[in-house]
Amino acid sequence: MGLSPAAGLRHSAGMADDGESGGESGESRAGGAAPEDEGLDPVAQTILAEIAARGRSISPVEAAQAYAAPRRKPSDPPDAWRRYLPAARQQALHLARAGRIAILRKGKPVDPHKPVKGVIRLAFPS
Repeated sequence: MGLSPAAGLRHSAGMADDGESGGESGESRAGGAAPEDEGLDPVAQTILAEIAARGRSISPVEAAQAYAAPRRKPSDPPDAWRRYLPAARQQALHLARAGRIAILRKGKPVDPHKPVKGVIRLAFPS
């Protein structure tokens, strides 16, 4: 409880040895992850898994909601997923710069090395 919600998002999956990530590698979303996905941040893994599972583009909001759902506590407010939205956007940029996904604006890919603002979607490159 001493950490802010964002502090837990800055670690990579390989660095977490506090037992917190123990269930993440066995989750159904990350269970089908490719070997190169093993060192990725859990939020990035969720983005890739959600795009693959849905077979279409997703929004950063959908990625944050998918990441927050298994971590939700009964005492959390309904919009607790919002705390993960900055991490979802950050990891989307990381994946896009690595060529793993495309960031779409108005249905067209945008350059992830330039500032990305406004409404975006995340998809596998075509």
